[in-house]
Amino acid sequence: MAHYVKIGVGNVVIETHVLDNDVLMKDGVENEQQGVEFLQNLFSNRDLYIQTSYNNSFRKQFAGIGCNYNQANDVFVEPQPYNSWTIDANHDWQPPTPKPDGDYTWNEETQTWDLIDG
Repeated sequence: MAHYVKIGVGNVVIETHVLDNDVLMKDGVENEQQGVEFLQNLFSNRDLYIQTSYNNSFRKQFAGIGCNYNQANDVFVEPQPYNSWTIDANHDWQPPTPKPDGDYTWNEETQTWDLIDG
């Protein structure tokens, strides 16, 4: 199965679609554009559809609704988890301070890691 997402305003993923791999075949070879054209014809639009990888083998990670498409780097990025977190060169969100070992959760109000009571 092939997975595609529809990109909306601000390069945010707004829909996901699963296609049979046969839809992607062109001259005996899978072709991403075939899936794009299939979806555009199916929904009678010219919207932007992009293939995503369920096993994270391309475009960094599987794109779900709410993810952002970074066109310059051709990768999908998870939504920013907290306002204080910044994105690194690998397109991963990083907290202001590294997470300690153990079961902790980020506290945005205090900008600290809180131990989760077991």
